[in-house]
Amino acid sequence: MEINHDETEDVLFIRFSNDKIIRDISYGWNVNVRFTAKGIGQITVLDADAAGLLPLHVKPYQMVKAA
Repeated sequence: MEINHDETEDVLFIRFSNDKIIRDISYGWNVNVRFTAKGIGQITVLDADAAGLLPLHVKPYQMVKAA
């Protein structure tokens, strides 16, 4: 996984995979999700800082045991 923020353009890129992109879907005017054959490959968010999405906070992963 790779996360980059272009401060000049205020664009947040979150890349989950380097696999070939086969489909793009826009959610609103500022979020674009790019899909690979296996699922989400990349998410792009325009005006990420202006929208209050930065700094990015990631919660620690918690293990959940199956019952």
